[in-house]
Amino acid sequence: MSYPKIEGASLLARFLTPEVFDALKDRETYFGVRLEHLIASGIQNPDSAIGVYAGDEESYEVFAPLLDPIIAAYHGFGPEDRHASDLDPAHLEVENPDPEGRFVLSTRIRVARNLCCFPFGPVIDRRERRMAERAIVRALSTLPGELAGEYQPLSAMDEATKKQLVEAHLLFKAEDRFLEAGGFNRDWPDARGVFMNKARTFLVWLNEEDQLRIISMERGADLKSVFSRLARALKLLEARLTFAYSERLGYLTSCPTNLGTAMRASVHIRLPHLAEDEVKAIARAHGLQVRGTHGEHTEAEGGVYDVSNKRRLGVTEVEAITQLAKGVQALIQAAG
Repeated sequence: MSYPKIEGASLLARFLTPEVFDALKDRETYFGVRLEHLIASGIQNPDSAIGVYAGDEESYEVFAPLLDPIIAAYHGFGPEDRHASDLDPAHLEVENPDPEGRFVLSTRIRVARNLCCFPFGPVIDRRERRMAERAIVRALSTLPGELAGEYQPLSAMDEATKKQLVEAHLLFKAEDRFLEAGGFNRDWPDARGVFMNKARTFLVWLNEEDQLRIISMERGADLKSVFSRLARALKLLEARLTFAYSERLGYLTSCPTNLGTAMRASVHIRLPHLAEDEVKAIARAHGLQVRGTHGEHTEAEGGVYDVSNKRRLGVTEVEAITQLAKGVQALIQAAG
């Protein structure tokens, strides 16, 4: 493999110098992850912001000369820093920022997880993906009470149902060109699916970008209710599954932006009387990021924005949700 020409302003283009390339080009992890796997998506997509995907847990050590500078640039988290998690709802002291339901339409908190000792999306093969699916579905089948639900594999789902669930933001699809270029969509839709409880307030996506996307959601702005449900599910699942975890980087995921808590806590908030620049300025001041109504790379329809925490690494889950609550309060105050 020769040194690639990398276009654009991604962190990959910034940090994959000829010297770093020469140091890493012949390295390989236990699961066969090589530099070419990490950088494939960034090379094919010059508009990438990051441009790299890790292929397994060991990637964060073997390819540290490339990944550590990217992590530091994105998270402000250096090689000597250590991540700490806090998934205890008793430590979350926040009030509902919109008890009358005038602004916040819904709240959604999700975390990404991968199974320990399994390769990640860029290199996992069909057999390994099916093994992960079986282990995860067995664990999910034991969830009690309001968390209990049903697993629906994509391969057995009719097109009408898929379309309905995708439009309701309850299901993923294979249309992300960044993941496609990174090798995540191989063998689609084999061993992919969604687990949902009856109320559709708790769901788990299997084998999308990461092996699990665990999601708690409900109408309104009761952040503590949503977080408590998520924490309860995680505690039960961790009794049956071992997740990829680093004492330094927290929960390990394929995308370096999603390390640490691997959590995205978000609200859909209607702010029709605030200019988009003002919404983004207030969010930025509170360490939050703003997306359109239907997520990244979409517009805000009817003044409805998706507002979420930006920091995931070097901040606890409780701290990130507290920061979101304060930012939402500030947006509501500005909206009058």
